Amino acid sequence: MAWYEKIIGDLSAKKQWREYRRRLEALPAPYRQAGRALERYVLNLGPTEDSDALIRMVTDLADLLEQAAAADTPIRDLTGPEPAAFAEEFMANYGDGSWIGRERARLARSIDEAARSQG
Repeated sequence: MAWYEKIIGDLSAKKQWREYRRRLEALPAPYRQAGRALERYVLNLGPTEDSDALIRMVTDLADLLEQAAAADTPIRDLTGPEPAAFAEEFMANYGDGSWIGRERARLARSIDEAARSQG
C-alpha cells in the first residue's frame, strides 16, 4: 500500500466510483434520471460496510442501464411497477451488508424466539 493510500484510502475504489458516475452521466436523460434515483435508494439501503460490494453493485447498475438504453427498453419494463421492490431485489444480489437487512434478520430472530417461548 502506498503512503498516500494510508492517508486517503484505496484509490481504486474512488476511480471505479468516478468511472461509474461518468457512465451514468453519459446515459440518455430518462435512464440517467432513473439511475440517479436508483443510486440514491441503494446508497441509503444497500451494502454499507462492504465498499467492494457497493462498487460491484453500481457498476452492474450502470451495465443494466446502458443495456436498457441501447435496447430502448422502457424504464417501467426495467423496474416493474414497484421500483423499490426492483431495487431491493437487485441489492439482494450483493450480500446482506445493509442496515435494513440486519434489522430484518434481527426482527425475524426476535419473533422466532418469542414464538418458541410461547409454545
